[in-house]
Amino acid sequence: MARDNLSIVLAERPTTDIIPGQTFTQKTSPAPTPADLQDGQILVETLYLSLDPAMRGWLRDMRSYLPPVQIGQTMRGSCACRVLASKSKQAKEGDIVSALTGWTEFAILPEGRFEPASLYPGLQDPKDMLSALGMTSLTAWVGMSKIADPKPGELVVVSGAAGATGSVAGQIAKLKGARVVGIAGGDDKCKWLTEELGFDVALNYKADDFKEKFAEATKDYIDVYYDNVGGDILDMCLMRAKEHARFIECGLVSQYNAAKPQGPRAFSQIVTMRIRMQGFIVLDHVKDFPTARAELAQWIAEGKLKKTETVVRGGLKVAEQALVDLYKGINTGKLIVEIKNHNETPSKL
Repeated sequence: MARDNLSIVLAERPTTDIIPGQTFTQKTSPAPTPADLQDGQILVETLYLSLDPAMRGWLRDMRSYLPPVQIGQTMRGSCACRVLASKSKQAKEGDIVSALTGWTEFAILPEGRFEPASLYPGLQDPKDMLSALGMTSLTAWVGMSKIADPKPGELVVVSGAAGATGSVAGQIAKLKGARVVGIAGGDDKCKWLTEELGFDVALNYKADDFKEKFAEATKDYIDVYYDNVGGDILDMCLMRAKEHARFIECGLVSQYNAAKPQGPRAFSQIVTMRIRMQGFIVLDHVKDFPTARAELAQWIAEGKLKKTETVVRGGLKVAEQALVDLYKGINTGKLIVEIKNHNETPSKL
């Protein structure tokens, strides 16, 4: 008897918040089988799905670094997968690979559309492909190590500091010898940043005295700002920037669900303080991935870089609500949906 393949597809484009049961819909179709494989292809089952703030941007029908997800198309997403059958020399049955399979339980992938485990040095768990050695950590490495390049003693501020990218970016800045101030949404997250990750200061932006504490923490002014949120906090950092500060624009999570996103109000500071503000997309730095992964893996092995994940269980059906919750800040570290635990018996198709 043929097995079903559950996929989550885009039903309508949200204008503000994603609405569970309305933005996406479930689609069931016959699962692919080994008989469907052509030379150079692999058949995989999804084990873990990465949820990322950038996903909201993929739903907008506008020009960007990737084409928008189309109505009726399977939602885009990076996954850690297990190979169920193979006609490729790059992966064999039972191997773990990473791929942009999207929100689906089973998929057939050609060579060039997946990365074998051999590209992930020090891989301890399939989830590492999405977190510690995945795109979010690579984004942190590129933005902080390559673009910001903090020097010992410099003041680095990281917003969204308890998230997947921010938490790694801040740790990298500490490894470079910088003084690091993290901004996060909640006292528990701030405690985690200072006590577990080694941030010098962590500030709860929801606290009544946040502005006063932020001014105190940046009394010597900001050399590097790693921006994951945009909005009011970006403006605050612009007002506290040192001359020739470097602002690294990684994300604007506070604006992703806004019908009319807020631009910087303190824009004149870029001129008067001669700030270098640079946006970047990690996909432009693929040639640096081997170096980045090797360094990240070494730091993890030496205990210098800590990885943290929030794993939501319940399979593909819970992914939509988990994505909604991502923008509410439920996660500490990387947010991952477990589709199927890697210790479970492989599916038979």
